Amino acid sequence: MLIDTHSHINFGDYEKDREEVIKRSLESGTWMINVGTNYETSKEVVEIAKRYKQGVFAAIGLHPINVVQGTGYKAQGTRCKIESAGDFEDILEEDFDAEKYKKLVVPGKVVAVGEIGLDYWSKPKTKKRLEEFKRKQKEIFLKQLELARELGLPVIFHCRLAHNDLLETLGLHVTSYTLQGVVHCFTGDWSQAQKYLEKGLYLGFNGIIFKLNLDEIIKKTPLERMLVETDCPFLVPPGVNTQRNEPIFVKYVAQRIAEIKRVSFEKVAEITTENAKRLFRI
Repeated sequence: MLIDTHSHINFGDYEKDREEVIKRSLESGTWMINVGTNYETSKEVVEIAKRYKQGVFAAIGLHPINVVQGTGYKAQGTRCKIESAGDFEDILEEDFDAEKYKKLVVPGKVVAVGEIGLDYWSKPKTKKRLEEFKRKQKEIFLKQLELARELGLPVIFHCRLAHNDLLETLGLHVTSYTLQGVVHCFTGDWSQAQKYLEKGLYLGFNGIIFKLNLDEIIKKTPLERMLVETDCPFLVPPGVNTQRNEPIFVKYVAQRIAEIKRVSFEKVAEITTENAKRLFRI
């Protein structure tokens, strides 16, 4: 058994065969957590999870690049690249409405708040706008951390080119309770990985490990603190004869981790599955 701890099966890539993709994964012994990126996608992943008795779960949250910055600068929303339908303005949100998201929670189906965090990949060039860009992302991020604390749910962190700021933000604002969660698609350095691990967080690895050299980090990270994921439909593993990733392909990530750590695939599958069950209480 494996658990794909980060998928986006609600995206338009699966419009024609979504149920078949999920069925394939479940029949192969692969469970999944579908992750929201704004209110509409969060609503979608919850509805999908509700249709299955077991093996399909949801996370709700507002992705940092789906936030209206208020500076005249607009980052590209995550869903624009994936679905042709829908207006760009429908993807972005001015603020995080915790009460609205809270109403999406279905016990046993919504297992995390995410994906939330900081993303500095596409940013303004002027100093003033950049400062406001970062301030706004941190403001929205902190509101969602508070929701996770209130609901007693773990967090799925998104962080791109912002690990030092994310760590600083967590250090300044998360002091009164034990934070639980995973840094999805980890691409930082070992010193940053250590700091996340010291906070009790897990590191999530996906097909990015076939593109970037993360071997040393994988070697040094205890298996007991790792999760596997696909981030599908993105990051298709090499050797898969398709341009669209699926939860069932998370096995290739587990296999590569097993090779790097020089342990059996079965051990990676067993421990990462237990890690996911423990973190998300599934």
